[in-house]
Amino acid sequence: MRILFVHQNMPAQYAHLAAHYAADPRNEVVFLTRRKGIEMPGVRTVRYDLAREPRTDAHHYVKFLDEHLLYGQAVVRAAVSLKNGGFRPDVICAHSGWGEAMFLKDVYPDTPLLVYAEYYYRGRGADVGFESDREPDLDIVCRSRARNAHMLLSLEAADWAVTPTLWQWRQQPAAFRPRISVIHDGIRTQVCTPDPAVHLPLPNGTVLTRDDEVVTYLSRNLEPYRGFDRFMRALPELLKRRPKAHVVLVGGDESSYGGLPADFRSWREKLLAEVRIDPHRVHFLGRVPYDYYLRVLRVSRVHTYLTYPFVLSWSMLESMSTGCCLVASATPPVQEVLRDGETGAMVDYFDGGAMVDRICTLLDDPETRERYAAAARGYVVENYDLETVCLPQQVALIERVASGNLPRFSSTAIAEGFPGAPPELA
Repeated sequence: MRILFVHQNMPAQYAHLAAHYAADPRNEVVFLTRRKGIEMPGVRTVRYDLAREPRTDAHHYVKFLDEHLLYGQAVVRAAVSLKNGGFRPDVICAHSGWGEAMFLKDVYPDTPLLVYAEYYYRGRGADVGFESDREPDLDIVCRSRARNAHMLLSLEAADWAVTPTLWQWRQQPAAFRPRISVIHDGIRTQVCTPDPAVHLPLPNGTVLTRDDEVVTYLSRNLEPYRGFDRFMRALPELLKRRPKAHVVLVGGDESSYGGLPADFRSWREKLLAEVRIDPHRVHFLGRVPYDYYLRVLRVSRVHTYLTYPFVLSWSMLESMSTGCCLVASATPPVQEVLRDGETGAMVDYFDGGAMVDRICTLLDDPETRERYAAAARGYVVENYDLETVCLPQQVALIERVASGNLPRFSSTAIAEGFPGAPPELA
């Protein structure tokens, strides 16, 4: 098979799929990306770049679209070059988030296009206005909906689409949902494993083990979308009630979602100026290598995961696979994968006192912690394992899309075994 993957930050969600197809020398795998300095065995990497910087003086509803059009244009130019060089893919897999998928069918009109539909913005009912009891400002609602322009163009052009969770599927436009499968990217459960003998050396010379009382929090970046501010404001009470506890936080000082504070360089600096903590027991590690990240999860006695109604982090499922005892926010993405009182504990996102109570209760209850941890790992192994569950479903979907063997857009056709068919359409 000849397959084209497109993602500006290669390999991202296509890491395992690209490796799978590249392992067979009969396949020709090309990866189109903006990222520099990245190579994969058996994969031909083709780079593109934007023709210019995005405009900053455009109407604030469309300034994102200007950037997305630049991405789409750059990908088209690279695709035309590939086509002129004789490359005709049997299927294209492209992420829709930056506009890269918008015009690929205009270059390859006869090639099936499978779009990765990660998130569709809503003016109400999801992340926008989540922190407020008031109706969102109409200007913000309109701007949020306008951010979807490139994704609508991508969905309209796509032969099929895939999204990782049922909640994310429900955010997509109703008219397109019958053409979107729900298949998670997959968790390497044989890598994300418990380790009772783990030790975690900290920058200050402290070495933590499973004998220590360790509470953990991690995110790509420390920011409100992932509840960092809620966690920090609850920390003084947690430290007061648990005088022997160490709190380990992993995450960068940049912004992935929602922007940085206006008055500080980072959310970490802002929250450290607001709350008083013991720096000898609260450890900010920044971003860390993956093996060290796994050590953080393995040494954790109670792990916290907080999020807006937004894209579910890989770390949520990886922490479950690693055997963490979780205290997590009762927000829709979490509720899809965690069962309160079975595979972990859930609390109201806005109730820091309840979070501290649940953490303290679990710190005092090793039997329940072990039960939650074992059940959480078992659930992820059964439902999200990369090798036995998710990758086979992804490959089956690609094969169906590549062959043009798509169902008619009806619940009956989708229920007849199409990979990743959402249960709501069955």
